[in-house]
Amino acid sequence: MRWGDARRKRSEAERPVLRALVTGGAGMLGSDVLDVLAARGHEAVGYARADLDITRHADVEEVIADLRPDVVFNCAAYTNVDGAEEEEDAAMAVNDAGAALVASVAASYGAAVVYPSSDYVFSGEKRQPYVESDVTGPLSAYGRSKQAGETSVAVANPRHYIVRTSWLFGVNGPNFVETMLRLADEQSEVVVVTDQVGAPTYTRHLAQGLVLLAESQEYGIHHIAASGSCSWYEFAQEIFDQAAVECRVMAGTTEMLARPAPRPAYSVLGSERPDPIVLPHWRTGLSEYLAQRRAKVGA
Repeated sequence: MRWGDARRKRSEAERPVLRALVTGGAGMLGSDVLDVLAARGHEAVGYARADLDITRHADVEEVIADLRPDVVFNCAAYTNVDGAEEEEDAAMAVNDAGAALVASVAASYGAAVVYPSSDYVFSGEKRQPYVESDVTGPLSAYGRSKQAGETSVAVANPRHYIVRTSWLFGVNGPNFVETMLRLADEQSEVVVVTDQVGAPTYTRHLAQGLVLLAESQEYGIHHIAASGSCSWYEFAQEIFDQAAVECRVMAGTTEMLARPAPRPAYSVLGSERPDPIVLPHWRTGLSEYLAQRRAKVGA
């Protein structure tokens, strides 16, 4: 089912009104989740990383005990894929131990938890879309931290929504689109890898999917990413085309560009669920992102 359709055949009058807590509420995904929750009539409170450290039990307990949410969207995360190679303990502290703490405390107060995870929990060897039951095999420290977090969250809270997604970009955080546009201002050509394929996902679309999921009781692992797929090279070309920017995109390989963290060659996500949430195509997400970006700059 597409997020724009009548959700699960329920009328708006039957849709539950949720009291929600969003950790990482000032971040790229968390800020969009807060906006979508408000737009759908839910009561939502967000905490930025500076205001709530999810690795500190006393802080998490205090916030959840005070708010008594129905659901916690745990958007606080360590997201530096390359940095995690040198700081795996730090990545694990947030993405695994911190996520487990949030899930556990939420469970003790009767709240469900939404845990955004990553396509990087897979090895990339399958060469066709990964579904929820596929065996994981992360290549990087970041991927291992998200895989560990999935397991810990599932154990800590039976009312969990573990949502694997892919290649996020949004207006409230650093992302590949902004990097490409900045480089285009500085130079006439860029080199981008052609041998990594995924699904660039607009965080506003993902946020809509996460909120719709939280309105259900369909607990477990879900794959929610943009429709379609492309390489980073193809994504860069589309960015410049849609933004009407003159910049030549040169093809490179993963080996040539040599990043600290290994990445899956193919990490497109599919779903085996009978009624999955299907997001718009990644090109549509890019178009809406650029429009939102222009509106934000002009505001």
